[in-house]
Amino acid sequence: MLSATEIAILHDRWTGEWHAELPQSVNESGTDFLQTVFANHLANFRIWHAEDETRLPEASDHRVAVAKRLIDRENQRRNDFAEFCDTILLDFLQRHGLPDQNAELHTETPGQIIDRLSILSLKLFHTAEEVYRVDAPPGHAERNRERHHILIEQCDDLVKGLDRFWTDILHRKRQFKQYRPMKMYNDPTLNPALYLQHG
Repeated sequence: MLSATEIAILHDRWTGEWHAELPQSVNESGTDFLQTVFANHLANFRIWHAEDETRLPEASDHRVAVAKRLIDRENQRRNDFAEFCDTILLDFLQRHGLPDQNAELHTETPGQIIDRLSILSLKLFHTAEEVYRVDAPPGHAERNRERHHILIEQCDDLVKGLDRFWTDILHRKRQFKQYRPMKMYNDPTLNPALYLQHG
């Protein structure tokens, strides 16, 4: 049901493909779970590049405002899809009498770890770009090659940790709960900047 190794490979493949052509919708074939992983990664991809837009010195106030709204919208989707990964996994586990409610509680969920792997994939891609930049100053490639090695190690550690976590759940050694992000900023009933404007 869950393979962190497979997810990391897919993240890297999608990241490369989307820099050539960005998908307009979630169209990855496979299980609902992998479609949700795809959607979470696509939201992170869009956030990454929208944030780049806001950092351009020549960006107009209008351009920054448009990018900020896209970031807010995609960040909500990013969190929603990470949460939905956990929903799908818990549904699967419950059909098999899991997770064991007496097992040790792991407070970071698989969906949250998958979200971290998604961001690491983007960091790896863009750091690799810096290694091979032809117009970079002296020492730039070496510095980013070192950063790339560190990111690979972080990704490998996270992949192994998630695979071990899932195995422990299946063997009744650990459990996790559904945690709701409880985001407030997009909710017009919870964000004073929104509800006071219409008061």
